[in-house]
Amino acid sequence: MDTLNAIKPILDSVRVLESEHIVVGWMVPVIVIAGAFIIGLIFEKVVLGHLRKLAERTPWQGDEIIIHGLRGVTTMWFLLAGTFAAGYMIPIHPTILGLIHKVLTVLVILSGTVVVSRIVVGFVNLSGAKEGAGLPSASILSKVAKFSVYLIGVLIVLQSLGISITPMLTALGVGGLAVALALQDTLGNLFAGIHILASRKIRPGEYISLETGQEGMVTDISWRNTTIRTPNNNLIIVPNSRIGSSIVTNYFQPDKEMSMAVPINVTFQSDLDKVERVATEIARQVIKASPGAVTEFAPLVRFGTMTDNGVTANIILKVRDFDSQFLIRHELIKQLVRQFKTEGIEIAVPARVLRMKPDDLPPGAPR
Repeated sequence: MDTLNAIKPILDSVRVLESEHIVVGWMVPVIVIAGAFIIGLIFEKVVLGHLRKLAERTPWQGDEIIIHGLRGVTTMWFLLAGTFAAGYMIPIHPTILGLIHKVLTVLVILSGTVVVSRIVVGFVNLSGAKEGAGLPSASILSKVAKFSVYLIGVLIVLQSLGISITPMLTALGVGGLAVALALQDTLGNLFAGIHILASRKIRPGEYISLETGQEGMVTDISWRNTTIRTPNNNLIIVPNSRIGSSIVTNYFQPDKEMSMAVPINVTFQSDLDKVERVATEIARQVIKASPGAVTEFAPLVRFGTMTDNGVTANIILKVRDFDSQFLIRHELIKQLVRQFKTEGIEIAVPARVLRMKPDDLPPGAPR
């Protein structure tokens, strides 16, 4: 008993030393991980913040897209790098260390996939936002691009884990036929939407009219539907396959500028030379006062037909886009009616003359 009592303090001291050694052994890796995380935050706030301000001053918008793609991910990369380095400082079994390395590798690949996806989608949207260059902006393009990047990222993750992707690709190829048969309508709309965008006949932001009578501004072309906003601010959802097979009038192509005709009808007693002169002068005044009119185009007055009650003419002028015609037509008609009254030009109105035979008159009526 005396011997045990003498050895016990020594054993206690050994246990304390071992505990202190374990604490010291774990303290350094924890400091490394925390330091890497703090450096990542500083890099995110200071370095990327400074680069973001510099990118805003450059005319090229691609650098802003790249910096936006890195936002929030660089801190994670520093943290993963610190964790990877700390793994070699901890006395753990090699099997566990290998498992940690695999997890870190997967996280690096997935975070890199997120960055690449943001950058690719950003450039797709940037290309569509440019007038006359690149592809039009539509959600179908960004979704296809994002899906493709994530699919490649998942395949890289599986390959890094030692999982052969060749059998999976073979199975997907065989199963793809069954899926294609089951989703004919969905795939038909998907490829119709891609064809619509690739042909550049219809793009978001353009005003179109369908052969069925619906018309409005194209707001989006998704993987299944084309969304059209009507002048009444309602939405028309049309399947892409219907758009692809329909007769469509695009008021924005080949150019946004379009001619508009405002018909007028004057009586046979009117002086047509005077009508032409007054209408042309009023049209010039409206063009100068309307921002949506094409001032370089001189308005024209062309007499077209003679009706039962007068002569019909069209006042022809140009507007910058489809929406501009409504206000210009409104002002032109108001000023035409006002000036015609002042000039004594009579506007023809529908009239009918009823002739009755004497035998058809009621008794006592004058014959």
